[in-house]
Amino acid sequence: MRRFLCFLRAAGTVLGCTACAVFALLLLHAPVFAGGEGYEVYYGDSSSCLIERTDEPLLTKLAGGVKGESARFAGDRYEELKARFHAELLFEEEACGVTNYYLYSPDLGGGVYLNGYLVNLHIATGKEETAAGTPLIFGGY
Repeated sequence: MRRFLCFLRAAGTVLGCTACAVFALLLLHAPVFAGGEGYEVYYGDSSSCLIERTDEPLLTKLAGGVKGESARFAGDRYEELKARFHAELLFEEEACGVTNYYLYSPDLGGGVYLNGYLVNLHIATGKEETAAGTPLIFGGY
């Protein structure tokens, strides 16, 4: 009976550790922009990298190699996204009716240097939609 209880205790410990590891893995690979549409992931460090559109960003990120991601939202969502990520505006640019906001968020980590700033959140707003990406939005928006 004592051996059986030791076995159950050991099995419970292994199961608990496995559950914690799976939870951590899922948490680390969760989509950054939950609720966004047109989800894209990037497999490189520049705009010439492979970009993949996905309906299952969690599964795509679990497969590995993802260096960045972006999504689209209806309407102007700049203030909402800035607040969600506790981000600080570093600088902005406007071109062709699109305002590009370059921010740093302590919630995201990493980033790229742009105009002397470490940027890890890029939000672009147009007339009808907002695109958000980390560290930058690659491709068209």
